[in-house]
Amino acid sequence: MKQVAIIFSGCGVFDGAEIHESVLTMLHLESHGITYKCFAPNIDQHHVINHLTGEEQTQTRNVLTEAARIARGDIQDLALLNPEEFAALVIPGGFGVAKNLSDFAFKGADSQVLDALKTTCQQFNTQKKPIVYLCIAPALIGHIHAQGTLATIGTDPDTAAAVTALGAEHVNCEVNDIVVDEQQKVISTPAYMLATSISEASTGIEKAIAHLHKFIS
Repeated sequence: MKQVAIIFSGCGVFDGAEIHESVLTMLHLESHGITYKCFAPNIDQHHVINHLTGEEQTQTRNVLTEAARIARGDIQDLALLNPEEFAALVIPGGFGVAKNLSDFAFKGADSQVLDALKTTCQQFNTQKKPIVYLCIAPALIGHIHAQGTLATIGTDPDTAAAVTALGAEHVNCEVNDIVVDEQQKVISTPAYMLATSISEASTGIEKAIAHLHKFIS
């Protein structure tokens, strides 16, 4: 049975992994008969946001510890992820991707990616294994893949321009669709960059996982 790695960036849309996208990823992988293991970097979050008020809080939280909430404790340090053991990789969105896994939220086209994440993703790519990027996660594509790799964050022109400046080729995409770079084996979908409900987010994520299943079958 094929196994896929999932990398989380914390827990919660404003400072970590988007919970709905994360759970939908696991659900749709399972529905296609694909097993998975969860990983997250053992680092402090950039900051902590009160998800009730939207205000920043004066406390420190660990990305791996927080991501363990989504994974029900069944998660490992990103440093232990060996791409040789997996057929593919999925990175759900949430601001944690743009704040903890990278600094895209603050620097846009001048952003950098966490070294451990970049190395891991590039290893999957070198081994010609597919990677699914959800929501804002496609902002990482230009850092990792060949120049001109197809990507989407939906339709927001400013974010799309930053993705393009980083080296990817942005393609506008609706919430219920996906963009696939067949050569790079890169799949992306807007999810909550456009979704107004969990069912809307689910449509694109399900398509992305279905295409991933084709790649690894």
